Amino acid sequence: MDRRAALRNVAILLGTAISAGTTDILFSSYTLPEGEKNAVSFSAEQLKALTEIADVIIPTTKSSPGARAAGVGKFIPMMIRDCYPAKQQQSFYNGLAAFEARAKKTYKKSFALIPLVERKKMLAALRQETLDQKENKLPEKADITYFFTVVRDLTSLGYFSSEIGCTQAREYLMIPGSYDGAYPLKPGQKSWAT
Repeated sequence: MDRRAALRNVAILLGTAISAGTTDILFSSYTLPEGEKNAVSFSAEQLKALTEIADVIIPTTKSSPGARAAGVGKFIPMMIRDCYPAKQQQSFYNGLAAFEARAKKTYKKSFALIPLVERKKMLAALRQETLDQKENKLPEKADITYFFTVVRDLTSLGYFSSEIGCTQAREYLMIPGSYDGAYPLKPGQKSWAT
């Protein structure tokens, strides 16, 4: 099974947790022309910011390591460069640059270098901005809301398709029994990895 097929399967399991745009990219049967792969190049500072963004979205808990430990910071740019058409790669890149510019304007530092409390505030504000834009059915006003939607989606996809996501964040049986799609979960039990 190739990477794209495996990720499609995870996207199906995550259901509506992944946006239509990201699902469309994963379900498209086309292969990017070589000229569209790697249309953008991320700086070391941007890669650190992506790692920290992912780790705020899925932090380490008592029961499982977070997105940083699962390698999601490397997964996101790889997916952008290998799976997204050049126009969408550029939009994501522009949104990340705008987000970093906000951090530097407000805190005089890159997102990766500001305190965790401030990171959470910045992401919460961007989430609300994205929701307001979609809720009011406004045309996409900036690449930054596209960036937030994609980074959120790829964080979930990368985390729950990683070994940590499948074996520590979810219930996991190395040798499962027969499939039972209606098997009840106990209160507080993790969902099953497949």
